[in-house]
Amino acid sequence: MSPTHTGVTTAPLEPCGREDHQDCGIRDVLDRVGDKWSVLVVVELAQGVRRFRELQRAIDGISQRMLTLTVRRLERDGLVVRTVHATVPAQVDYRLTDTGASLTHLVKALADWSLTHRGVIAEARGRYDREHPDHDIR
Repeated sequence: MSPTHTGVTTAPLEPCGREDHQDCGIRDVLDRVGDKWSVLVVVELAQGVRRFRELQRAIDGISQRMLTLTVRRLERDGLVVRTVHATVPAQVDYRLTDTGASLTHLVKALADWSLTHRGVIAEARGRYDREHPDHDIR
């Protein structure tokens, strides 16, 4: 593939180490939107407004603490809005911002790709594990 194939950059990215380095912003954003819990929260909120417990029930395996951290980080990054309703007890719900909603087509594409290729990946993993029985990289 040529360096200009993607149209993103023509120069290779150097390792990030300076605050003004172009790669630092990429890593910072990908660290947030690329972690599995953030992706799953975005997928769920792409379907509409959700209360905390609805999110927790919909995202298999997420703890209350991890969900709390994830939605707070997404809120801090401007991807999610948290609304507290003045009821007794207080009700809290979450929705994607316009920026968060603009991410959903990318997340959906990744999810679709994962579903399409999961069989091939499982076969490759099995083959690798058989050929390298001493390597436990799970």
